[in-house]
Amino acid sequence: MNQLNLRARVIEVKPLRFTPAGIPVQELLLEHCGESLEAGYTRKVEFTVLAVAIGEIAQQVQQVALGTEITIQGFLSSSRKNSSKLVLHIQSAQFARQVPSKVLV
Repeated sequence: MNQLNLRARVIEVKPLRFTPAGIPVQELLLEHCGESLEAGYTRKVEFTVLAVAIGEIAQQVQQVALGTEITIQGFLSSSRKNSSKLVLHIQSAQFARQVPSKVLV
């Protein structure tokens, strides 16, 4: 089984593109910061992940603002055949609130 539930913040929205068959594809870069229990201990978890929405869901996430908190249900797949790089494929998404972006000095 390959199912993933993730709450993350949108940090980049790439331009909407279309497959040769005309299907919309929207890529987002997501940042997750949280905690998880592992072996009875709390572990801080921080990472970024490339997410892709294809078809109808692509049009739903296309206009999402940077900093928006999003809860995603989807699955992981390699970015290309014979690649070890993973991409999160969005099957459904719920938008929460916009959170302030980190200030870089």
